[in-house]
Amino acid sequence: MFTSPGAIALQFGPLAIRWYGILIATGVLLGTTLAHREAIRRGQDPDKLLNTIVLAVLVALVGARLYYVLFNWEYYAANPAKIVAVWEGGLAIHGGLIAGALATILYCRYAGLSLPVTMDIMVPGVAIGQAIGRWGNFFNQEAFGVPTTLPWKLYIDPAHRPPHLAGFEYFHPTFLYESLWNLLVFAILWFSLRKRLQSRPGALTLCYLGLYSIGRFFVEGLRIDSLMMGSFRAAQVVSLLLVAASGFGLLLMARRK
Repeated sequence: MFTSPGAIALQFGPLAIRWYGILIATGVLLGTTLAHREAIRRGQDPDKLLNTIVLAVLVALVGARLYYVLFNWEYYAANPAKIVAVWEGGLAIHGGLIAGALATILYCRYAGLSLPVTMDIMVPGVAIGQAIGRWGNFFNQEAFGVPTTLPWKLYIDPAHRPPHLAGFEYFHPTFLYESLWNLLVFAILWFSLRKRLQSRPGALTLCYLGLYSIGRFFVEGLRIDSLMMGSFRAAQVVSLLLVAASGFGLLLMARRK
């Protein structure tokens, strides 16, 4: 059984340092370190890569928040001060991926970098960053799944339970499922595919998109707080599109000499 110790790691008077921020910062730092190392191995300019990462991370955080806010606009329109309260959670990874990718595309064009190579250098770090960052949901008691009696069940305080499930105490730890899946995706990319696909720029990025999206599709089916597109879960729709795009792109690469 999992039980969150609380969202705040350290408290100094009115200043609170939250686990959510610590974990996101840790994930970004580790991902950046791995990308810097990979850029040097591939003979790419590490300084330009760091510039790319800084820009992509900042834009991705904004994009992830805006994506989440737009899908919950009724609440945020009534509570506009909460829009900037990212320390309370509410970052949608698909919004971050879209915004971060756009920032990377624009900077690569500006700096004269190869976009496929730059993306391939970055994506293993993105996967490990996601694996670490997901634990922020554990401390915030958010993004959990449907009720369960499994041995690895997650206890949720009454204040964090949705009203229609207030009578249940234990839920699927979907943050853990996705974290473990992202860790597996990182291991596949870093230890198995990274060097093997180096001669096919962009292939590693397509593998990341496909692998991540497969896991996200199934994990999302267990969550009770999904962002919705009408009667469909937005994350599942986007995941299916990314799996299809990944498969199609890899098929085209395989047909090339």
